[in-house]
Amino acid sequence: MKKKILVTGGAGFIGGNFVQFMVNKYPEYEIFNLDLLTYAGDLTKHKDIELESNYHFIKADISDRKRITDLFEQEKFDYVVHFAAESHVDRSIINPEIFVITNILGTQVLLDAAKANNITKFVHVSTDEVYGELDFDPTTFFTENTPLQPNSPYSASKASSDFMVRAYYETFKLPVNITRCSNNYGPFHFPEKLIPLTISRVLNNQKVPIYGNGKNIRDWLHVLDHCAAIDLVLHKGVVGEVYNVGGHNERTNLEVVKTIINTLGKSEDLIEFVEDRLGHDKRYAIDPTKLENLGWKPTYTFETGIAQTIQWYLDNQEWWQQIISGEYQEYFEMQYSKKF
Repeated sequence: MKKKILVTGGAGFIGGNFVQFMVNKYPEYEIFNLDLLTYAGDLTKHKDIELESNYHFIKADISDRKRITDLFEQEKFDYVVHFAAESHVDRSIINPEIFVITNILGTQVLLDAAKANNITKFVHVSTDEVYGELDFDPTTFFTENTPLQPNSPYSASKASSDFMVRAYYETFKLPVNITRCSNNYGPFHFPEKLIPLTISRVLNNQKVPIYGNGKNIRDWLHVLDHCAAIDLVLHKGVVGEVYNVGGHNERTNLEVVKTIINTLGKSEDLIEFVEDRLGHDKRYAIDPTKLENLGWKPTYTFETGIAQTIQWYLDNQEWWQQIISGEYQEYFEMQYSKKF
């Protein structure tokens, strides 16, 4: 009998790339993509796999206890890889409540269903933002032992879900792993995030907003490297352990934006500094040694990854052009209206 893997949030950016990765790599597995299809969920990304016999889509809300309970009892999943989450810091500042409902309650509903059905492993995909912020000392990094000190409603909700996953391991012996990644980029990244926002704005010859002075630093991880890391943790991760996933690609936000502008042959006059984000973390940087000792290494440098990503957005303009209208445009104008 084929193993059944439930991927929550599989219509989103990272989860969607992971679904494609698993469907193509493991034809012997049944991959179930569960997603509510909120504003950032999109099934057109799966047009190349939607007819594959080992791919299945389920529309559902992870916080709907009856729906999730019935689904687990019906399908008898072997594994859960949990991506589904509200993930944009800016939106969490505007409306924290939906982050609490989805990221905390939704995770707890899934954990209960997984426990009741004796799944083989529950992999919870989290973020380095739960650790808080680092200073600009390039010798300091987040490790798996760094205390959690989240600074935004988004990261607080993710830290809470991390604690819930840990509690189900400690209390109920549910076989779990937690992964915490740095900033992802790559194909199908929703245009509200820095890299796709910059690409789309530059291609449309529009101003690119940068918070504050642009000196905040992020460690960039190509989404396909992240998918390979989660695959490894799913199959070889030691039960109960946390694994950090980092790309060794630290850049300031301003450097990222300038790289994109210069690659596309546009003027840096398109850069527009706006009022800084509330509680804006200075720097994230991950030490992924523990995961590397398990057998993972990132294959993309930032230079090769960003060039590939820019080309993908050039080749797939129809996908993102239809997104950056309507509600998205209203959100953009509200979020970036305060300029220096």
